[in-house]
Amino acid sequence: MSRQAAARASIGEVFSVFLLLGLTSFGGPVAHLGYFRTEFVERRRWLSETAYADLVALCQFLPGPASSQVGFAIGLLRAGPWGAAAAWLAFTLPSAIVLGLFALGASLLDGPLASGIIHGLKVAAVAIVAHAVWGMAGNLCPDKTRAGIALLAVLTVVGLSGPLGQVSAIVLGGLLGLVMCRESATAPQDAALHFKVSRSAGFMALGLFAGLLVLLPLIAGSAIWLSIIDAFYRSGALVFGGGHVVLPLLQAEVVQSGWVTPDAFLTGYGAAQAVPGPLFTFAAYLGALVPGIHWLAGALVALLAIFVPGFLLLVGVLPFWSRFRQWGSAQALMRGANAAVVGILGAALYQPVWTSAVIGPYEFALALTGFLLLAVWKLPAWAVVAVMALGGLLISMP
Repeated sequence: MSRQAAARASIGEVFSVFLLLGLTSFGGPVAHLGYFRTEFVERRRWLSETAYADLVALCQFLPGPASSQVGFAIGLLRAGPWGAAAAWLAFTLPSAIVLGLFALGASLLDGPLASGIIHGLKVAAVAIVAHAVWGMAGNLCPDKTRAGIALLAVLTVVGLSGPLGQVSAIVLGGLLGLVMCRESATAPQDAALHFKVSRSAGFMALGLFAGLLVLLPLIAGSAIWLSIIDAFYRSGALVFGGGHVVLPLLQAEVVQSGWVTPDAFLTGYGAAQAVPGPLFTFAAYLGALVPGIHWLAGALVALLAIFVPGFLLLVGVLPFWSRFRQWGSAQALMRGANAAVVGILGAALYQPVWTSAVIGPYEFALALTGFLLLAVWKLPAWAVVAVMALGGLLISMP
């Protein structure tokens, strides 16, 4: 196979894998990280456990949609810039299309049948996240020191809710790792990640991120599509943790401006909970409702605008981060930060994943079944999602 043919095959492979994830990854950003780990660390071995945890820690620390940034980085690692674009497009399109159509009044998520399936999909997220926490804890918290850092991260997240708790947990974990994990600070060779992003490209991405953040508010009033870009770009640029954290910013931009009514905003938010893929695709629903622009154009502009700042920041940081993590002190810091990531995922396993899905003994049994299908029978995540959807339908029947 020629080099060009191999490149096309890699891009096609990235697209197909992420499209399947985009169709089946229910449960929000924390669950997505579990799906990614199962697919890319366990099944396909595109990167090691440590390298994956490094990526998660980095993307949790940056503003933007953390799970989509992780997926973007994996696509970039596997097949270059076009692979990154393919990963984002495939993972994002399914939910964006459903929410865009929902904005037109296509009530796709009503009725007892859909409610039962959605309930099963929430239980699937419990199994996926539990499996991810279990596997990552064994690899990233192999000693008492790092297990203690993970526990401290849980306490930090519980005590400081929201993105502040997550960022604080990672910072605290990194600092403790810098002091307490130096004796094991030699990174294994398989953890090395080599992103083909030059320092000049990194500086350009950071400059473009800052330039758009300053320039867009100055020109937003000249056209409705520029106003949409400004509102959604600012929302994507200023939110840490992604997911639900972006909702107050979006509400301020689209409801207070009069573009979307409060009832329509809440209706769309409910629909966004029931579709797979990133919650940031809620932007497609909101963009389709903005008056003065065709619904499809509004959905596309809003969707692109909310994702772009997070990706610009990631591309801007990657070339410097790749060098930074090779230092001995940086490796110790990342060991502590990775242990903190396990704690963050463990806390999220309980709230909101467990509390929103496991409401009785039948849901508990279904979640345990999903966990065993993943951990013992080694079924792929999409198959477990299908089983959980059927199980949710059965337990919801009168």
